[in-house]
Amino acid sequence: MKRAILVGIDDYTHFKSLRGCVNDAKALHPLLARNEDDSVNFDCKTMLGTVTREKLFDGIVSLLAGGADFALLYFAGHGLPVGDDVCLVTSDGQGNTPGVRFNEILEMVAGSEVGEIVVILDCCFSGGAGTVTALSRRQVLLRNGLSLLTASRGDQLSDEIAGRGVFSSYLEGALDGGAADVLGHVTVAGLYAYLSESFGAWDQRPTFKANVDRLHDLRRCNPSVPLETLRRLPLWFATPDETYRLDPSYEPDAEPKHPEHEAVFAQLQACRANKLVEPDGHQHMYYAAMQSLGCRLTPLGRHYWQLAKRDRL
Repeated sequence: MKRAILVGIDDYTHFKSLRGCVNDAKALHPLLARNEDDSVNFDCKTMLGTVTREKLFDGIVSLLAGGADFALLYFAGHGLPVGDDVCLVTSDGQGNTPGVRFNEILEMVAGSEVGEIVVILDCCFSGGAGTVTALSRRQVLLRNGLSLLTASRGDQLSDEIAGRGVFSSYLEGALDGGAADVLGHVTVAGLYAYLSESFGAWDQRPTFKANVDRLHDLRRCNPSVPLETLRRLPLWFATPDETYRLDPSYEPDAEPKHPEHEAVFAQLQACRANKLVEPDGHQHMYYAAMQSLGCRLTPLGRHYWQLAKRDRL
C-alpha cells in the first residue's frame, strides 16, 4: 500500500505569501495518484492554501503510521533555517514556532514501520534537511529506506516563476515520463538525475540524500520499448558483443518485400531510438541495412540483454 501527502502553502500570516505552492501540489497530485496506464499509484491527500503547524504535524504522523509499505511527503512553501536544521514554515508560523522542524520529521521517520519513505521539499534552504550537523546523536545516519530530495542547497533560495515553483515544474515533467527508464520506471534517483540536469551552474542546486538498498517506483510510465522486444534481444544477439547482420530485405522500401525481416527491423529501430542498439559500420540504420552491414548493442543495450538472458524482464 502506498500513500502520500502533498502540501502546498501559499497563505502566511507572518511571512510573505507565495503564489505557486498550491499550483505545484495540484499539478503533482494526478501524476502520483495514477500511473500512466491509469492504474492506482499513491493514495494521495492534499493540504492546500492555509495549513497550520498542528495540521501538518498530525498529517505527517498519520502518513508514517503503520499499514503502508511506501510513504511520500511533498512540501512546497517557505523554508527557514533554524540553527543546523531547516523548518517547514506553516501558515500560522511565527517567532520561535515557525512550523515543523525537519528533525521532528526525522524522529517520526525513525520510529515508523513504513518500509520506504520519500520526502521531497520545494522550499528555500531545503538542502539543510538531513545534513550530518542537523541529525541528532541518535540519528548519525538517515534511517534505512529514507530518501530525501530537495529543491536547493541549505544556503540557497528556491525560485518561483509565473505562479509555479521552478523545481516543482521540472519535477512534474520528470514524473510525466522525463525521468522514466526504458521500462517506464520512475524512481527517486531518476528524478534527481533529471532535476540536476535541469538547473545550471548559477541556479539553485537540488540535493539528494538516501539510505536505501533498492529503488522502488514512484510512478510507472509506459515502456519506451515494449517488453516483448527487450526479451528478444538474446534471440537476435547470441552474445552481447555480437553484430546482428542486416541486408536490404530489412528495409521496408526495398523490393522484394520480406515482412518478417521488416518486423524485426522496426523493433531494432525502436531500440536504436532508445540508445540500446547502434548501426555497425554506418551512422544510420537505413544505410547499414542497404549496404548489408549490421547493428550492435550499446552498453545500455548490453545491460538489458543481460536482464533478458537472466529472465529478469
